[in-house]
Amino acid sequence: MVGEGVLLECLENPDVESVLIINRRPLGMSHPKLREIVHKDFYDISPIESQLKGYNACYFCLGVSSVGMKEPEYRRITYDLTMHVAGVMSRLNPDMTFCYVSGASTDSTEKGSLMWARVKGKTENDLRKLPFDQVFAIRPGFMKATEGQKNLLSLYKYIGWMYPIAKAIFPNGVSTLTQVARAMINVTKYGYDKNILEVKDINLVGDRQYV
Repeated sequence: MVGEGVLLECLENPDVESVLIINRRPLGMSHPKLREIVHKDFYDISPIESQLKGYNACYFCLGVSSVGMKEPEYRRITYDLTMHVAGVMSRLNPDMTFCYVSGASTDSTEKGSLMWARVKGKTENDLRKLPFDQVFAIRPGFMKATEGQKNLLSLYKYIGWMYPIAKAIFPNGVSTLTQVARAMINVTKYGYDKNILEVKDINLVGDRQYV
């Protein structure tokens, strides 16, 4: 859901020249800006390294829910996979901005009681140790899907209508996926004074008009 929303904004945004997506299966979308690599094993992207050079940014939107998962399994998907991809990207494109889609309430201390928050916190912390030009942790809360999206969580079909209510009650707890994507594009181009963007920062940067 997040990856598709970010992709749609990148394709429409005039600041984005071209987009490369890496999928396990074909997306089924065509656009003049879009190029796609279908690659099954994200734990080993060495076979496609030669196609990953020359990009300004990596928007890493892959992730899973921790519900029903033990820590080793969740860590393998959330930490190990992310660090593998990021390690390759930082070696190939040291001038790159890496934006990692994390989550609200992530635990930067890595010591809290919530397993998923600790794992995401470690992922954020270790990403900042890699030799990228910039690394940002994007921590969205509840997100409103972009019109035309197809890849929606089944639960979203039942709770999406709540966005206006949630925004009225918790304005710093919700964003649109357009705001999330534009925030990533804007920090890539203009930077930001924080490495961690909470919902309030996402909305501020995503709505900001740069001259």
